[in-house]
Amino acid sequence: MSYQPLYTITNQILAYVSSISEKIGNISATHNLESKTHLRRNNRIRSIHSSLKIEANSLSLGQVRDIINGKIVLGKQKEIQEVKNAFDAYERIKEIDPYDIEELKKSHGIMTKYVVDISGEFRNSDEGVFDDRGRCIFIAPPPYLVPSLMDDLFNWMQDEKDNTHPLILSCIFHYEFVFIHPFCDGNVPSRYQQQIAA
Repeated sequence: MSYQPLYTITNQILAYVSSISEKIGNISATHNLESKTHLRRNNRIRSIHSSLKIEANSLSLGQVRDIINGKIVLGKQKEIQEVKNAFDAYERIKEIDPYDIEELKKSHGIMTKYVVDISGEFRNSDEGVFDDRGRCIFIAPPPYLVPSLMDDLFNWMQDEKDNTHPLILSCIFHYEFVFIHPFCDGNVPSRYQQQIAA
C-alpha cells in the first residue's frame, strides 16, 4: 500500500483555490512584477519578517529591511543571521527543485547556516512543540522514522504533481512536513512551499 496523506477536497477548498488563482491572474495581468523590482523586494522583506516572527524572531520590519539593505542593526546575532539566511534562500528560490528531497536539505542548510548545530540534515533526536507555558502540545515522530516518512511524502508529491493543483499540493506538503518535523529547528517551510505552488 502506497503512502496517501489524508485530505478531502471540499467545495470551500475549491472556492479558495479559485479565488487565489483569480487574484494571481489579476496581479499578473495588471502589474508586470518583473519590471517592478522594488515591489518584489518589499514583498520579500515582509515575507521574511512574518515567517521569522513565527519562529520567535523579535526583529521589527524596519530592522529586517535594514539588515537586507546592508545597514548595521542592533539585535541578537542569531536573529540577524536568520534574516540574512532567509534573504539568501529567497535569492536562490528559482534554483530549487521542490520535488527533490536533497534540495530541501540544501535549502534548510541555507536557512539555518550559523544558527543551529545540525544544519541541512534531518534530526537525530526526539522533538516536540511546546506552548508558552512549557507544556508539550505535540510530539513529532521518532527520528528513525523521519527519512522514510520524508521519502514517502516526496514520492507522493512526485506522483501527484501533475494531477493535483499546486496550491493544494503545497498545503498538503506543508501540513505533512510540519507533522513529521524533520529538522531540529527551522521546520516552517514557507519558501519551499512557495516554490511548489509556483
